[in-house]
Amino acid sequence: MLNLPDYITLSEVGPRDGLQSLDRWIETDTKIAMIDRLSRAGFPVIEITGFVRNSVIPNLRDAEEVCARIQRRQGIKYRALVPNARGAERAVDSKLDELLGLLTVSESYLRKNQNMTMDEAIDQGVKCFRIADAAGMGFVMALGVAMWCAYEGPIPQDKTIAVLRRLHDGGIRRFYLAGSMGMEDPMMVASLFRRAAKEFPGCEFGYHVHNLSGQGTANVLAAVDAGASFIEGSICGIGGGIAMPTSVASVGNLPTEDLVCMFESMGVRTGVSPQEAVAASREIAALLGITAGSHASQIGTRDEMLNQGKHNPRNPQTAARDA
Repeated sequence: MLNLPDYITLSEVGPRDGLQSLDRWIETDTKIAMIDRLSRAGFPVIEITGFVRNSVIPNLRDAEEVCARIQRRQGIKYRALVPNARGAERAVDSKLDELLGLLTVSESYLRKNQNMTMDEAIDQGVKCFRIADAAGMGFVMALGVAMWCAYEGPIPQDKTIAVLRRLHDGGIRRFYLAGSMGMEDPMMVASLFRRAAKEFPGCEFGYHVHNLSGQGTANVLAAVDAGASFIEGSICGIGGGIAMPTSVASVGNLPTEDLVCMFESMGVRTGVSPQEAVAASREIAALLGITAGSHASQIGTRDEMLNQGKHNPRNPQTAARDA
């Protein structure tokens, strides 16, 4: 039997991780409409933007304006990515509920993505935490490429734990471990989360999942069974683009609406109804001019399927032919 909680927090990262990966600029009004629709759907955590260098990620150059203009709803945490202390200082003025720090356990990837050594990245992460803490904001530290890397292969578990320990020594208590390449497997995921929970019992761990290998939902269940208390998803499955070898395919995020449908079908509450999650996905896909990459938006919820069966019974001649 799976060891599943009564409730799981789903963190929606589409407005930041999704939109920054698109190959075109999304107008600020469109971003705000997208975030407001996610708020109406009731996602408990929404990552709305990132305070990054405009020259590096121009798609997020309107971070301050987005934070100022969205319609904030009580009970929802609005968070932003801050990859360094300068970003955290900018974010403080935007009155966010939570900031997200970032480093990658793969040092090969860390050099390519953030042009830092591990010592520098840990130092910046701790500084971001202290800035957030002083401002009364929550803080989560993301450890990307924490399990498998296209440049290094499997990431030794001892290495990920060692990075966690240094960040823990700096005062950080909330983390998510990211399978940024999407090539990890359920055993790898479960083992890491169980060990992290055992070695850092006062900490909270979440999982940011990619689905390159097709094992995304299996990996999510492995993480939750091993103690993960929040899962990161992206509406419509958008984003997840990272600095990969050019021969490697898209490593997109797992669609949040599919996560909602999966957990709710198993009796694990998410605070979001499957119908509302799918409706939000379809509306946001239309807003962005894309096709949603989720099963739920294309096939529908269980209730939609039952309704189709009720009102569109199978043609008797077709049934006889296929018998």
